[in-house]
Amino acid sequence: MEVPFVTVIMPVRNEAAYIERSLGAVLAQDYPADRLEVLVVDGLSTDGTRDIVGRMAQPPRVRLLDNPAGIVPPGLNIGIRQARGEIVVRVDGHCEIAPDYVRRCVEHLLAGYEGAPIDAVGGPIETIGETDEAQAIALAMSSWFGVGGSAFRTIDDREMLVETVAFPAYRLATLRRLGPFDEELVRNQDDEYNYRLLKHDGRILLSPDIRSRYYSRGSMRSLWRQYYQYGYWKVRVMQKHPRQMRARQFVPPAFVVGLFGSAALGLVWRPFRALLAVVVGLYLAANVLASLSVSRAHAPRLLLIHPILHLSYGLGFLAGLIRFRHRFAVPAGRPASQS
Repeated sequence: MEVPFVTVIMPVRNEAAYIERSLGAVLAQDYPADRLEVLVVDGLSTDGTRDIVGRMAQPPRVRLLDNPAGIVPPGLNIGIRQARGEIVVRVDGHCEIAPDYVRRCVEHLLAGYEGAPIDAVGGPIETIGETDEAQAIALAMSSWFGVGGSAFRTIDDREMLVETVAFPAYRLATLRRLGPFDEELVRNQDDEYNYRLLKHDGRILLSPDIRSRYYSRGSMRSLWRQYYQYGYWKVRVMQKHPRQMRARQFVPPAFVVGLFGSAALGLVWRPFRALLAVVVGLYLAANVLASLSVSRAHAPRLLLIHPILHLSYGLGFLAGLIRFRHRFAVPAGRPASQS
């Protein structure tokens, strides 16, 4: 029986440092080469990414498409419209997939899970860093204390149905049925899209035999910016799909409110000074224990990285509440492609 034709979509922008490894891993798949196409959808990179892709291109197997908007959702929508495959796999320019990644995804989509079909599949990601600081960031992004109960970051030993996965594979028919990725969302577009899938009785599988490596941010400054954006755009996801939210996602903004609120009120009311001391003391104790349990060698950096994750996400979420405060009364509707 002929294996399904697969389209790999890679939305990228300014990934010159990683695109050769990322695209190279896609081209090295053990899936039949004549049943696989790669669409690199570039957000008009200025760092040489396009030149590297051009050197690696194997027409018609690899095609370079333009994404004038420069962000991920329009890039995905452009790729989906151009896709010829029955199955579509998303791969980022900042990651490296295992040689059997595509084949495993296809096998799971065809086989289903526990006797029932699945609509999307992905696997746990191994977050790695190329410097000492990046290694500490990678450890924090893979720990429960750092990122909460994000299954694809913290669970790698069993199959399970989940709410979202990184670098998923979908049937093209599923993508067409659900409609385009929401092009308003600079971040968190996967969360919003996969919630729509679940809302339509879809099932998403996390399987430990589908492996990938993600290269973490290399500095604490870039990590702050990344998680600030996660928190900021999570507000729009919440406004569109309130039931998508989980209690853990409110913890960082609640922590920020408790921290700065207690500090401000403590200036005029003494009991809040004691409350501030309790909040700070409990957090410091939890941070020390978590950092030591994750890695004693990287514990000094982890003591800084954990607060960066929590404070940046929390502050971004609060900024999003202010920025989008007038959007709570606006019906979500069906996301439209702006491309």
